[in-house]
Amino acid sequence: MALVNILERAGALPRDRAARDAYNGPPAYRLADWRLRINALYETVRAAETGQEGWQIWRDTRRCLFQSHPMSPIAAPKRTHYKGPIVFAYDPDLRFAVDLLPADGPAETVNLGNDGAIRRHPVARTLGLMQRLGGELTLYWIEGYGGGLFLPFADATRGGATYGGGRYLIDAIKGADLGLNPSGKLILDFNFAYHPSCAHNPDYVCPLAPSENLLPAAIRAGERL
Repeated sequence: MALVNILERAGALPRDRAARDAYNGPPAYRLADWRLRINALYETVRAAETGQEGWQIWRDTRRCLFQSHPMSPIAAPKRTHYKGPIVFAYDPDLRFAVDLLPADGPAETVNLGNDGAIRRHPVARTLGLMQRLGGELTLYWIEGYGGGLFLPFADATRGGATYGGGRYLIDAIKGADLGLNPSGKLILDFNFAYHPSCAHNPDYVCPLAPSENLLPAAIRAGERL
């Protein structure tokens, strides 16, 4: 099945190709529409037959959204000629299924400027990345109404090929989550790592990767500069 047909069936793209990713609703619904589309995108990715097929859908759909949607982090005057987000080539060796060990610790408050503040606390530590990447990662829970898992990280490419503040693997509040495999292990595919909005636009203030989630390996997968 063609990628566009998979996206259309999931609702990530409208069936009218000329209107692909066009938003025609009221300003008050823009953010809600963006989140609906991201949720639909990840639902489609999880249903893809292979990780690479899902990644191609993810790459192409995000590119359309960044170029056209009013909630794109790319400044409006730059969207017409924007060619990103730029990504590394797909690397199947950077897709993992990991166990989660319970973790605990104090909540941390992160100031987000005009958006106020969030509180996050650790809930789990991965088991299954050390041999390949030289370390493990802590997953956080964002507190507040609804809440959601959050997994920011940085690696040896930060400040060079990737944003110095790190990248995200999971932001469940926005629907960015590849879920569990049939064995109940968490899927962490670094080909889906993406930059926070502040990497694209200085008007945004984003929660960055904490020091405990700095991996010593150079992860040349996912979004890059």
